[in-house]
Amino acid sequence: MNIFQSALLGIIQGLTEFLPVSSSGHLVLVQSLIPNFSQEGILFDTFLHFGTILAVLVFYFNRIIKLKFNEIKILAIATIPAVVVGFILKDGIDAIFQNTTLVGFALIVTGLMNLRTDEHKEITDTVDIKNGIIIGLFQAFAILPGISRSGSTIFGGTLLGVKKEKAAEYSFLLSIPAVLGANLLEIIKSGEDFVLLPEYIVGIICSFVFGLICIKVLLNMLSTNKFKYFGYYCILVGVVSLIAK
Repeated sequence: MNIFQSALLGIIQGLTEFLPVSSSGHLVLVQSLIPNFSQEGILFDTFLHFGTILAVLVFYFNRIIKLKFNEIKILAIATIPAVVVGFILKDGIDAIFQNTTLVGFALIVTGLMNLRTDEHKEITDTVDIKNGIIIGLFQAFAILPGISRSGSTIFGGTLLGVKKEKAAEYSFLLSIPAVLGANLLEIIKSGEDFVLLPEYIVGIICSFVFGLICIKVLLNMLSTNKFKYFGYYCILVGVVSLIAK
């Protein structure tokens, strides 16, 4: 992997992490199209997610420092399902991320969720512990490449009657412990072989910058009931990837 490839993948990660189109699915598909592309496991992909988490920390900094203890507790509990699923799949996760057929089907599922999001009734702008756990289960489901983490958690939130903007905020905040934990796990798995290569740094910077931009884009899309267009896009990409396979 060279600097150009890492920058390209960082841009793709930044563009697709917060839009409900599955960044991991797009990374798998794009990497499969790059001639002779190779990386050790999914460490690089995980670090690209770290760049977009930095974008969340910057964008929601004022909100994060004002989080109440109960909100932090709910976020912590809601993270548990993803931790459990990640632990169960840890030995086979590399193979899962190389399965483009799985990504194609998963993108279609993501598309169907996106088509439904705008149709849910908005009842509340708070997330209690029950709703938090259910949204956390949707996040755990999104460990599969092709299932959008933001798309599935926002879908889960609105399915429970949470207003879309609040569901999006909760989705972004919920991603922080999950992704930081995944980064730590991959570093531990790398052991003494871990080196923060220049390609990693370039990828992180690109995903951070474009991630910031796309947080704003998503919030604007939510307020104008245009989530369905992401649904059409995901279904199209999923079908095309399956046909091309």
